[in-house]
Amino acid sequence: MKNGILIWNVVLTLVAGYLLYSHFGSKKANSSYTVAGSNKSGNTEFKMAYFEMDSVATNFELVKEVKNELNKKEDEIATEMDRLARKIQDKYAYYQNLAQSGNLSETQSEAASLEIKKMDDDMKARKQQLDQDYFDLKTRKETDIKTKIEGFCKEYNAKHNYTYIISYEQGLFFYRDTAYNITAELVKGLNEKYKPEKKK
Repeated sequence: MKNGILIWNVVLTLVAGYLLYSHFGSKKANSSYTVAGSNKSGNTEFKMAYFEMDSVATNFELVKEVKNELNKKEDEIATEMDRLARKIQDKYAYYQNLAQSGNLSETQSEAASLEIKKMDDDMKARKQQLDQDYFDLKTRKETDIKTKIEGFCKEYNAKHNYTYIISYEQGLFFYRDTAYNITAELVKGLNEKYKPEKKK
């Protein structure tokens, strides 16, 4: 997985470097970058647009809704874990009081220890299950958001004919021409497209 990301980053860096070289090495004839070679249609024009992923995450209503849903889920998990932990503490205090007052036999003490250990094991198992459920929910929601962004980019690109639409990340690209920033259009289009679905 890490090797795949590293290879992809190297490829993108090389493409970005070539584009910068071709952009600054020759006069800007039009609003697109030209790269030798041709695509399936035989056209040699290579156009790349980008969007700021952090701006999409901040302004896309679906992302805000998912964040709220995940925060609520985190609160529910924390509340349930606190309740289970208090239950164990109360049971421990109960048996400790019995022991201090001399009302707990050795057999009862062993049974009490086993009961508290079982409660602790059950709590850990419950936490593991809740964490897995949370991870599954988060993964599904992130995939849904990614699918919506990809789907909208395809629709958007039907009119604009970019070869690539990429998300900008700091550290990966060292220069970008803001003329090719489609973030505002992307956020506006995503929110307009999402509104009808939200009402369902």
